[in-house]
Amino acid sequence: MGSDHIHILEKRNRELAILNAIAQSLNAEVDLGQALHNTLVQVVELFDLTTGWIFLLHEETNESYLAASQNLPPALRENPHKMEGGCYCLDTYHAGDLDDAANVNVITCSRLSGLVDGTDGLRYHSSVPIYAHGKKVGLINVASADWTRLSEDDLQLLYTVGDMLGIAIERARLFGQSTEFGAAEERNRLAREIHDTLAQGFSAITLQLETAQALLESKPDAAQGAIDSALELSRTNLEEARRSVLDLRAAPLENRSLAEALKDLKHNLEQNGASEIKFTSIGANHPLPTRVESGLYRIAQEALNNALEHAQANSIQMVLKIKPDRVMLIVADDGVGFEMETVPETSYGLIGLNERTKLLGGTLDIQTTPGEGTRLEVNLPLES
Repeated sequence: MGSDHIHILEKRNRELAILNAIAQSLNAEVDLGQALHNTLVQVVELFDLTTGWIFLLHEETNESYLAASQNLPPALRENPHKMEGGCYCLDTYHAGDLDDAANVNVITCSRLSGLVDGTDGLRYHSSVPIYAHGKKVGLINVASADWTRLSEDDLQLLYTVGDMLGIAIERARLFGQSTEFGAAEERNRLAREIHDTLAQGFSAITLQLETAQALLESKPDAAQGAIDSALELSRTNLEEARRSVLDLRAAPLENRSLAEALKDLKHNLEQNGASEIKFTSIGANHPLPTRVESGLYRIAQEALNNALEHAQANSIQMVLKIKPDRVMLIVADDGVGFEMETVPETSYGLIGLNERTKLLGGTLDIQTTPGEGTRLEVNLPLES
């Protein structure tokens, strides 16, 4: 077996071990602050670094704030004002010019530039963007006095860590939102679901890595196959985590069908002074997958809220049609309507409706005209 081949296998083994360790650390904690701290501790240790810090963007104001730090040098630790406000990295990130992890010279870094004492010898740090479904979430900075620049491979690995952290941040924020709606029990159920899913997945990854390690010297081709399997499992589990986070099961669906839950939703809205809502269901006895029920219930909630709060509708019609091969949800109102072209691309409501529909493999069609109401139609395929 060639030395280059062994080197590649060892490098991939190290990368997967790092991702495995960080994923398990993130999975063990649903508290955002603790999850961020755990990630920094793991990154600093596993990459043999000295220090790190994480900036997050406030969900409402988009202003940055220091969310976590690990082993800050005295010049930053003893002068907390230096960790506030903008800097070269954040400005670059906000401008959309930091798509990947990158090395930043101390001269360029506006927080460390000009400092001589109290920097612990830091000369470079690396900035890693954090995104969640394309939305800017924050930034990880890591540094050490023992190296000048991180390699491209390590930067790419850190970028993957940033992606995993983005999932954890989104999960934690969704937990917070569910608390506002009194869904503490549902939040705990989701935490257990994610924990069980990832725990099983990474147990399988660990098994593949152990197999690869045992075959590394004697059967390199077989070892490569085990590593490829571990990589595929990693990607699958990351996607499963994303789906679990977004496919929150609504508490009203417990022990009842989607049609029954939608009927209760209609009654509750009307009792709270909402406009007349007419609900019709066809094929309501047909069982649906849990994730389809959850997704459609959330879509119906959002559509009804939009019709009542924004469209000022006097009458709303909601139709649920379930067939053996697909399910359709229609929400139509007689409200003020709107011009689709004038809706901002950052509209959270429409983004949420689109994302939920796409994750379920379906299509979303919105027909609206100012003064003539709005009609929303969701079509989802059902697996046989």
